[in-house]
Amino acid sequence: MIAKILITALLMLCASLFAVTPVPASAVVDSLKKVAPSRDSVATDSVLARFRESSIGNAVANSTRAVEAVESDDDENDAIIIEHEEEPMTPLVRGKTGIVAIDTLPVNEWDIPTERNSLKYAMLFSLLPGGGQYYTEHYVRGGFLTGIEGLLIYDIFFNRSFQRDRLLERAGSFQDSVRYFSTRQLEGPRDSIAAYHSKRLEFLERVRAQSDKKMEQEDVRKAEMAWLIGIHLYGMFDTFGIWYNNNCRSTEYRDMKTAVLWAILPGGGQIFNRDFGKAGLVYMGLLGAIVSVSTSQNMVNYYLDRKHLVEKESPGSEEYERITERVTYYRKNRNTYIWGGVLIYLYSIADAAVDALLSDFDSPLHMALLPNFAGGAQAVMTLDF
Repeated sequence: MIAKILITALLMLCASLFAVTPVPASAVVDSLKKVAPSRDSVATDSVLARFRESSIGNAVANSTRAVEAVESDDDENDAIIIEHEEEPMTPLVRGKTGIVAIDTLPVNEWDIPTERNSLKYAMLFSLLPGGGQYYTEHYVRGGFLTGIEGLLIYDIFFNRSFQRDRLLERAGSFQDSVRYFSTRQLEGPRDSIAAYHSKRLEFLERVRAQSDKKMEQEDVRKAEMAWLIGIHLYGMFDTFGIWYNNNCRSTEYRDMKTAVLWAILPGGGQIFNRDFGKAGLVYMGLLGAIVSVSTSQNMVNYYLDRKHLVEKESPGSEEYERITERVTYYRKNRNTYIWGGVLIYLYSIADAAVDALLSDFDSPLHMALLPNFAGGAQAVMTLDF
């Protein structure tokens, strides 16, 4: 009888451990009472007491308590899941792509964190081409700035100077020829005046051609100088922006109307939004456009004076047509830079408004590539408003 009760209890223990619906200890005791006959109630109670005190009985009780704890946790999890399911589920959770490598990126990936947070040293190094970016460990941007500024410095101070010296040397020899034939025209025989005059005009045109080239190269040099200054100014603004984003970065909401009002001042909207690198780009573009407009207008005035002079001497000559073509060319350049400056200014206003509107969003655009078990992959993109 006792063996039968113990076997039954062991089977009930196994059932409570492996069954989907666990069997509580009270059910085991009830089953044991049913197994034992009613006339042996005293013996049965004794056996049950021994069973509770035995290792098997303790295992059943512990198992029952563990299962009840798991059930309580499952109930809490079910409540959380039900609470989550109240919101509509999408392939991408708001602000998350589901890809750990993307979701763990810093807030501002462009300005990566750096341990070099000294504003004094950052701005001192920014006086060198790309130096501020090198100091703040942004080596790619620093390399681009160093390369572009290096090319402009070489072209402005070395290549253009060499070409100007060559033009002056050629123009000097042509000027000597003009003086020689002018003298021969005055002192030579009368029957040779026409030939000397023709030679004088030929070399005079060469002098003017060299002068035109010199003026055009000077126009390009001034424009390149303006762009060089603008790029260097951008590098300094960008360095300060890197330092600011590493120390004072915030995603607080900024009023769009206030940003637009600030943007009326060129670059003011970007400064209001704390996008100092973009402000540097705006100043670079506007400075380059304004100086290019000025130099192009100077060339228009120069060729207009030449046009009026040639028009009096030989209005139907090839020189007159060439000068007219150069006037048209530089007028187009001037108008192009005017429209370019206007577009940069309008873009700065629109950019300030958009950045202020999305200032409280970390990353409103989320993209992910999800596997498709039918074969291939599925690209998913969400945009939060």
